[in-house]
Amino acid sequence: MSKEPWQEQIETILAQAGNRSDDQQTGAIAAPLYFSTAFRHQGLGQSTGYDYSRVQTPTRELLESVLATMEHAQHAYALSSGMAAIQLVFSQFKTGEHIITSDDLYGGSFRYFDQLTANYQVEFSQWDGQDYTELAELIQPNTQAIWLETPSNPTMKSIDIAKTAKLAHEHGLQLIVDNTFYTPLLQQPLLLGADVVVHSATKYMSGHNDILAGAVMLNDASVAEKLTFNLVTTGAVLDPFSCWLLLRSLKTMPLRLRQQQANAQALVSFLEKSAAVAKVLYPGQGAMISFYLAATHSVAEFLQQLKVISFAESLGGVESLLTVPDEQTHHDMPIEQRRALGITPNLLRLSVGIESAVDLQRDLEQAFAASEI
Repeated sequence: MSKEPWQEQIETILAQAGNRSDDQQTGAIAAPLYFSTAFRHQGLGQSTGYDYSRVQTPTRELLESVLATMEHAQHAYALSSGMAAIQLVFSQFKTGEHIITSDDLYGGSFRYFDQLTANYQVEFSQWDGQDYTELAELIQPNTQAIWLETPSNPTMKSIDIAKTAKLAHEHGLQLIVDNTFYTPLLQQPLLLGADVVVHSATKYMSGHNDILAGAVMLNDASVAEKLTFNLVTTGAVLDPFSCWLLLRSLKTMPLRLRQQQANAQALVSFLEKSAAVAKVLYPGQGAMISFYLAATHSVAEFLQQLKVISFAESLGGVESLLTVPDEQTHHDMPIEQRRALGITPNLLRLSVGIESAVDLQRDLEQAFAASEI
């Protein structure tokens, strides 16, 4: 038998999340939920470690310890939304500083970056995520960080995190990765050299389309000190009940993602053979698929005919959702930029759920048949 230290696998860590957190009081298996916004002091200058809920609560602290473990991080923050998580990371930057981003991102990220440029004069440059000579040329004396999503939203481009981290660190830059699409179960950016990881925990971590949440994970103590101060000051923390629900959701995340990925791979095989589909974009793993509906089919009619899959924004839940990025998630992006990235009116983004793959395929088949022009 191996004498190596026993390290629990992620499935065990998540299934056991919160267990034994109340052993001294009740022995409860499910973690307690603390709603209190205020905590009693035993005397002047004395604290239990909890003073006011904007600073910390026992429930949020427990969730953040699990989030940190998932991403191999020393520090984690649970926030009120994915955009709040992005805002927290950018709170460390100042007017006049420069950030490089990959060119294919969640539309809300672009909208926020435009606001930072207009109101706070933070400068941005875009990189295609592939050409490292171009990336090096984009670096300026005031550049502070590189921000990327991989796979990208919605065209599913893959970016080499380790290679990007190496170049970033050679120039003293921070690498920040939005890991929402792959989750820590499929990709661990910090182990590949990234400095900060961001999640819209609304998506796969929650997995049920009923919690709005964000997460930030990192290892650098000096950056964590800044982010902690900024979060306590601005207060975009995740409320206790949402923390408890998210903690509960994480317990089944490996099972959900396994089924979602298996379904997605089955649907990719089907879509690639369908005459109703002009092209399929799939990064090789995960449960997000984008595809172009053929010109012989009506997008509007196709959406109307879906019976199992819902025409709705968001992703990562147990229910399959289909979005038209050109009209929804990326509509605020200038049309010229959308077209250059391949975001066209017939590009559809499918978040595959845990339903029967047979039923999902049949739903697509009947919707394709009914939408033919």
